[in-house]
Amino acid sequence: MTDAPDRMPLPRDFFNRPVQDVAPDLLGRTLVRHSPDGPIELRLTEVEAYDGERDPGSHAYRGRTARNATMYGPPGHAYVYFIYGMWFSINLVCGPEDRASAVLLRAGEILTGRSLAAGRRPKARNTDELAKGPARLATALDIDRSLDGVDVCASTGSPLTILHGTPAPRALVRNGPRTGVGGDGAGHPWRYWIDGDPTVSPYRPHSPRRRTTTAT
Repeated sequence: MTDAPDRMPLPRDFFNRPVQDVAPDLLGRTLVRHSPDGPIELRLTEVEAYDGERDPGSHAYRGRTARNATMYGPPGHAYVYFIYGMWFSINLVCGPEDRASAVLLRAGEILTGRSLAAGRRPKARNTDELAKGPARLATALDIDRSLDGVDVCASTGSPLTILHGTPAPRALVRNGPRTGVGGDGAGHPWRYWIDGDPTVSPYRPHSPRRRTTTAT
């Protein structure tokens, strides 16, 4: 890492705040994925806040489990989970410890390592689609459960680092309901994005799964 301010990792205190404060402040920051294949850098353009056990939309709503244990740990660590039996998604844990709040990284712009990301996302029609959505983001950056719990504030040695980057201008930050969240958590306006950015994913309201029946 260089000493340039935008290339310095975010301090742990950045994440040791209410999740609704951290989430919009992550827009414009740089997520770096270090791997033997080479680095990929991504500018965050869309995130969602999940507020622990008091949030019906959160994985922690019903308490601690083996799956969500990382959410209860110290702030500034990655919480990675498998969803729908197909994809991974990455969140960043916010503090204080045992609060179980986290920010889902929904979308971003690949700044460096585009060819590497494109090789992992061959169905992307253009560079804007490489990380347009949480599953696409995780796929492009080769993020899976092996990265659950890694320290994103570490200056060296971590496979994932969050740099200061260039925070999005507040005038361009928008917020609204979270994608796909239903029930009592549907109305929380805790999805944040950079207005007009082409990498932001489309909003989709919650759609209950239909049960199928078999004739007998």
